[in-house]
Amino acid sequence: MDKSTFRNHCMDELKQMNRLRTYRRDKVVVQRLKDVIQQKQAKTVMLYLPLSIEVNIYNLITHLRKEGVTLLVPFMEGKSFRLVKYRLPLSVKNFGVKEPNISNTFYKQIDIAIVPVIGIDETFRRVGFGKGYYDRFFARHKKKIDTVVFVGRKACIASTVVTDDYDVEGDLYITPKKIYRNKIFKR
Repeated sequence: MDKSTFRNHCMDELKQMNRLRTYRRDKVVVQRLKDVIQQKQAKTVMLYLPLSIEVNIYNLITHLRKEGVTLLVPFMEGKSFRLVKYRLPLSVKNFGVKEPNISNTFYKQIDIAIVPVIGIDETFRRVGFGKGYYDRFFARHKKKIDTVVFVGRKACIASTVVTDDYDVEGDLYITPKKIYRNKIFKR
């Protein structure tokens, strides 16, 4: 199976979920994220502003803001993005992506990066929507990120290698049913 076929297979499974089921799954994933963030005592967290097919983490964002955690989100620029501090109001941009109005770039150390996935393969590399935004960002900034946490509404794991060397590799993959750990992840 190639990456495109695998992506389509995972997307089809995600699209078949009903709203009540996705709400419950998202709630479980968000609680697991809170636990991981607390365990790591993270002060700076990179996250995303979810599309409808991705785990809805807005409750996590609200919780972390109240806790005083610095939140960073992608700000799209060309074929990649830079990180900016999360703040309201949000604007809708390309592909329906929400982001804050233009802001200063954040270049300091990041404790945890929360990244949405469509699926992963046996090398623990991400399969996303196929645009390469996260791949280009991580190629430049991976050294500034302590832990990469993938999240998905349903575990979709290829039993073979379908990704490329440049695809983002994660440390954890959090789904409603299980937290998967990369074999090389050191705790």
